[in-house]
Amino acid sequence: MGRTPRRTSRKRSQLAGRAIAASAALILGGGGMVAVNVYANAEESNGSPPAQTQSGEQGGWPGMATISCPDVGTQLSDVPDGARADVDRRLAELDTQITAAYEKFADSKDTDQAEAVLGPLEEQRRPTIEGIGSSIDQAGGQPPQGIDGMAPCTMRADDSAGQQPPQGGDDGQEQPPQDGGDQQQPPGDGAEQPPDQQNGNGPEAGDFVDINSVQPNVNRPGKQRGASRGTFTTKCGTNENGKFNPDNVIAAPGVSNGAHHMHDYVGNQATDAFSSDEDLANGDTTCQNQGDKSTYYWPVLRLQNGENENDAGADGGGKDQNVGKIQTPSSVTLKFAGNATSKVVAMPRFLRIITGDAKALTNGDANANASWSCTGFEDRQLKDKYPICPEGSQVVRSFKFQSCWDGQNTDSANHRTHVAFADPKSGACPQGFKAIPQLVQRIVYDVPPGPGFAVDSFPEQLHKPVTDHGDFINAFDDKLMQRVAKCINSGQRCN
Repeated sequence: MGRTPRRTSRKRSQLAGRAIAASAALILGGGGMVAVNVYANAEESNGSPPAQTQSGEQGGWPGMATISCPDVGTQLSDVPDGARADVDRRLAELDTQITAAYEKFADSKDTDQAEAVLGPLEEQRRPTIEGIGSSIDQAGGQPPQGIDGMAPCTMRADDSAGQQPPQGGDDGQEQPPQDGGDQQQPPGDGAEQPPDQQNGNGPEAGDFVDINSVQPNVNRPGKQRGASRGTFTTKCGTNENGKFNPDNVIAAPGVSNGAHHMHDYVGNQATDAFSSDEDLANGDTTCQNQGDKSTYYWPVLRLQNGENENDAGADGGGKDQNVGKIQTPSSVTLKFAGNATSKVVAMPRFLRIITGDAKALTNGDANANASWSCTGFEDRQLKDKYPICPEGSQVVRSFKFQSCWDGQNTDSANHRTHVAFADPKSGACPQGFKAIPQLVQRIVYDVPPGPGFAVDSFPEQLHKPVTDHGDFINAFDDKLMQRVAKCINSGQRCN
């Protein structure tokens, strides 16, 4: 697979003067949905209503929207160092197999054609999964029980299609989101609908909710005696220089296009799939404090206005069914906070943390951990819906990273078990874990009101908001990280 050239600059999309036209959404079984929408420039419309495009409907088998495959990577709690590179490569190979199969699935015209995709996909997956088990075994490890049974995949419905979207909840704790809350009505007849995705793999109307219909749902825990109450804010810009790539050096090191979606990067400018710790240590940084060479990255947010980005024919972009103009955030806040019950210890250098789950649509929301809201409404947080913000309000993405560390490892086989969330009620870390500064990211976008945007995702994840996620590699120099911990522990507000 060819490597996508790194782009070093890109002008931000011009949003002024655009109006969202009324649109009609067609839910399609094969690829999620296609929605018709036209973004018209008010200066060019001459007062006439914008033209609507007629979209052709695929197939006659409603309900089946995507392919669901067991996520092998989440089962790997212990991979010997000698097997790690080969296992990472094979895990990325599984993702590529699913992406290719989903493309055929989305093009299928009926149930028989769709089901015909699953057999060859299983045949591809089986030797790859067996290879993962063999690599672990040969390196002296123990392959997870039942791994050989994870080859078959199934078709599944888009659960949000045609349903009332549930209200997302956020109690202010650092924990993955939970289902529940009052149900909210999707946009009604005549409401603005998601625009033309061109490739028809989402999002759809049920993925959006008017923020005005969401009740306040944020409850912040009280700090206990001994809590670390300070904060440290690092200013690293908004990716104004346009550093993007579809790699994931944490989950798929050494693999080009390992994410199959485009990432925004701030902080370390040397980051790509092939970056070593030494590369990061020697890389340039966009952070004002040059002692912070950390890598901060997340899926780009695109305005789906029918305009092509310059990655329309590239890996991670159009080739992986991520289309539309990439939006530069209007602001990015990177803050490190304390623990509600104890002091924090300095993070180890090159600690890696992934928060959220890029495959939450098919994996379930156990590891989902992103919140969506609007400026002026941030006491109302959504977990599995995009917000429709009123005029003058901006879209907000928030991530609260795991803030408990096992005291030994800077990464783990599934990139999760070396860190943990504090208890949602007490705020304490699990036994055997130490409290570390908690990274809290707040990313704000100035996009037109309405359901005209989505984050990049693996194609089969249908651009669902619940798949949002953030990645972090700590490359603070040791002296500055000690200052971060001291600042937080002493209750100061530092930057």
